[in-house]
Amino acid sequence: MSPTSIFAPLSTPAESIFELSILVLAIAAAIFVVVAALLVYSVVKFRKRRNDDGREPAQVYGSLQVELAWTITPVIIVLVLFLASARVVFAVQDAPRTKDSLEVTVVGHQFWWEYRYPGLKVVTANELHVPVGTRTFLNLLSADTDHSFWVPRLAGKTDLIPNHPNGTWIEPRETGLYLGQCAQYCGTQHAKMLLRVYVDSREDFDRWARQQAAAARDDQRVAQGRRIFEQTACVNCHTVSGTQANGRFGPDLTHLMSRETLAAGIASNTVENLHAWIRRPDDFKPGSLMPPMGLSESQLDAVTAYLSTLQ
Repeated sequence: MSPTSIFAPLSTPAESIFELSILVLAIAAAIFVVVAALLVYSVVKFRKRRNDDGREPAQVYGSLQVELAWTITPVIIVLVLFLASARVVFAVQDAPRTKDSLEVTVVGHQFWWEYRYPGLKVVTANELHVPVGTRTFLNLLSADTDHSFWVPRLAGKTDLIPNHPNGTWIEPRETGLYLGQCAQYCGTQHAKMLLRVYVDSREDFDRWARQQAAAARDDQRVAQGRRIFEQTACVNCHTVSGTQANGRFGPDLTHLMSRETLAAGIASNTVENLHAWIRRPDDFKPGSLMPPMGLSESQLDAVTAYLSTLQ
């Protein structure tokens, strides 16, 4: 089963959408079977025979029964689909908050995701963590252009529009990693704006939240790298708690190495990849808004060593 298949839902809203899609598919299949059967019947019954005299068969005009059938049947089908769709739309949009609900603000950037947990005082990037069995409400914002949040096994596609707050929610039933994608073209690297949602046990999520809320690690062995980091333009875009880096344009790096991937999921988060990313982001994402920093080799090694301690 594909990790992005809508046919294996493991969250309440995704299950509602799946059930609606099966209903629509069943009705469409029934219509196809009826139409195809009538077509085959007509082709066989009224095919040309050797002894035909060339005259048309008897024509039927103004059949009240036929006209009622082809009018009433589509109306019933449309009504059923409308009511079923409306039920799912209202059920998904009007889900109530519960006392243990989690609120997360999701901000789409070109071309990465920012996650803010207001109640936990946590800010992270690209990898969303939520507890299993908990209704998590996602408040969707865009920092630049149109984006779309879509993790098929957890919820339906929901757009992020500049200056137009939107929202969705998930309620995953099983722990694990769920994959998704920005589903609205947002620029050159739209295809590499991936989504990773980690559904943790409550204990693992609480442990992760405590770690993410802690200050950045201060390792004196990499003091030179920290000093170079703080003296370059890095601090204008990135935040590292406990330092003068307080930028808002790029991902928060306070616990960078606690993430499994770099650059919104397109590369494993290894020291080698981190080194290469800082050297030349365009090698990973042509058109990336992060510029090459122009560091010397020794400076690049020092900054990479510093960032690799931010667990």
